[in-house]
Amino acid sequence: MLGIFTAAKSSGLKVGDKAPEFSLLNQSGELISLASNKGQWVVLYFYPKDNTPGCTVEACDFRDNINQLVAQQAVVLGISLDSDQSHAEFAKKYGLPFDLLADKKAQVTKSYGALLDLKLIKFAKRHSFIIDPQGNIAKIYRSINPKKHVTEVMKDLQALQVKE
Repeated sequence: MLGIFTAAKSSGLKVGDKAPEFSLLNQSGELISLASNKGQWVVLYFYPKDNTPGCTVEACDFRDNINQLVAQQAVVLGISLDSDQSHAEFAKKYGLPFDLLADKKAQVTKSYGALLDLKLIKFAKRHSFIIDPQGNIAKIYRSINPKKHVTEVMKDLQALQVKE
């Protein structure tokens, strides 16, 4: 019984590392890659499941603050193991103006150390990364309160941009 509750090992990613490249389908069926956002700040957030309470709070908070994030030259990308169809319904239901990416095989989620593998079921852990315009990891969040996370991201993004 104990063996079914093993989490994937951390990817070992740290601040300053090159962010792992990916190409995944968004809620519109378009292929989105990290490379296509090079030259911009990227807020990459992993979340467990569409239409669940904490994930909805976090997604709607990103939605409500998207203008400020865009003003900070940031692109928001959400990733979960849900399908692009599930993402389409979630994005439409809540008016989410950013890409939700479908990592159905969990490869990208695992490469970022955000995979929770319970053997019978897999989820993305609630982890986030700020990736700088050169494609390097500038900030890692592994312990997230979905109600406060976006405010923290915007504050940290501003501080990181001042350092540049």
